[in-house]
Amino acid sequence: MKKIAFLTIGLMCGCITTMTAQRTAVPQVYNVENTGAAFAAPAMPTVDQLPVIKDLPDAMAWANGKGRVTKFADWAQRRSEISHMIQHYGIGTKPTVPDGAVVARMNGDTLTVNVTVNGHTLTLRSTIRYPKVGQPPYALMIGTSMLALPRQLFENRPIATLNFNEKQVNDYGQFGRHHERGEHDFDRLYPSLKDNGAYSMWAWGLSRLIDGLQQLGPEVTKIDTKHIGVSGCSYAGKMALYCGAFDERVALTIAQEPGGGGAAAWRTSHESTLAGKNLEDLDKTDYHWFQESQKENFHGDSVYRLPYDQHELCALVCPRALLLLGNPDYEWLADGSMLVSAKAAKEVWKSFGIGDRMGWSIVDGHGHCQLPESQFPEVEAFIDKFLLGKKTNTSNIEIVNTKKL
Repeated sequence: MKKIAFLTIGLMCGCITTMTAQRTAVPQVYNVENTGAAFAAPAMPTVDQLPVIKDLPDAMAWANGKGRVTKFADWAQRRSEISHMIQHYGIGTKPTVPDGAVVARMNGDTLTVNVTVNGHTLTLRSTIRYPKVGQPPYALMIGTSMLALPRQLFENRPIATLNFNEKQVNDYGQFGRHHERGEHDFDRLYPSLKDNGAYSMWAWGLSRLIDGLQQLGPEVTKIDTKHIGVSGCSYAGKMALYCGAFDERVALTIAQEPGGGGAAAWRTSHESTLAGKNLEDLDKTDYHWFQESQKENFHGDSVYRLPYDQHELCALVCPRALLLLGNPDYEWLADGSMLVSAKAAKEVWKSFGIGDRMGWSIVDGHGHCQLPESQFPEVEAFIDKFLLGKKTNTSNIEIVNTKKL
């Protein structure tokens, strides 16, 4: 039977939800960081105990091998399983913070968040750039490292912007000197997690900014925390994807040219590398970003023992909105692998009757992180729908305008 979607107001989460013909409410966003926090982690076999899986693992299959998710009510538990696996085998633990650990304040337009754990305090500061149109509380787009999306997309929209300064959590950057594992500010708070990759640390940091916004409330911040987006490009595109995947208070994630380790399937990139392409695959990425054990355990053909793949990272965003932006002029970005991953991930949204919340646009003919005007319409459609609540059409945004894949 064909599903017929219409809009209704979701009383439980205070947000717009989609209702299918089966009368199942599917929230667009949540007011908590992790709806699956109460679920225990599944068994985590050692690498030699993991089966070889040549095809992409089934994102809807339970970790114990006994069946698949068939209803949205069970998605939070399956999502929790995927989250635990990615943290265990890939990026390291994203820790929860105890009650009272976060203290926030506004100084003018600057948000300051102090996080105190184990007697040490880490401070995050970001300035909010308020729009010149509309009335508060405003939707918010957070740029990971910086907002690479063109400013004109936001100038005439009632959307505030804020840059997440990732070096305040982990001073590692692609350029210049930096500390090593165990020496970061994050490590002072969590010395047992010194082997973490940067993406778990950065996801933790962005969540603490959202904690601060929630704590102060819209009367102080002028921000509507039910309409938060996150976006970044290149290594920050990966960052945006991990941040959006691991915090369910993010309503819209736009991962721009994220490359290998972002949306691109590790398995597909490995096979493409064997075929002669120069891609960022599991063997050739920056291991400040991931646990070094990921490469030790899953290098080469061992990638087929990885119990998940990056389409499941994308699926963690479900039921919230996700848009992937590619640029196949840069082979290293592995956009062919991202397309494979995107198609597999979208099946999760489609299974719950909300396929319009996930899409992709892969277009050549422009510089790295230089979004061309030809890609503006799909980005604007997602921003308007999921940050501003407009009835724009985001169905079937599956654009591949290139012959290079």
